[in-house]
Amino acid sequence: MQNTLGRMVLLVKDYDEAFSFYETALGFKKIFETTTPNGQRFLHIAPQTGDATGIWFLQAQTPADLQLVGKQTGGHPTFVLYTDSFEELHQQLISHQVRITKAPQTTPEYQFLHFLDLYGNEIILVQLNQS
Repeated sequence: MQNTLGRMVLLVKDYDEAFSFYETALGFKKIFETTTPNGQRFLHIAPQTGDATGIWFLQAQTPADLQLVGKQTGGHPTFVLYTDSFEELHQQLISHQVRITKAPQTTPEYQFLHFLDLYGNEIILVQLNQS
């Protein structure tokens, strides 16, 4: 048996503003988008086209859903984003005025920092150091 991780679901207030943030600040791409005949929109994004793993935006509809936007994980990080270009992505975050909540730290094994997306979801950026 082989299992793979597909998409994590992320509640958003607006599909287009959410995609704009992830595209400009992180370089994510649309990997799937459709709107059903009844108007339900599906928008999936990923760091690279062709990735099976990504984020499925789900627009908050109810007052209860809206209260969860940016708080789905109860104050814990939403996900870890691995990169092979830590400094480049760090500078990209700065240039897009993304709020960095934990400054870059370096160990012999990895570099990391924490930042918030447009709704306040905490994301950890990590580059593993190759030995």
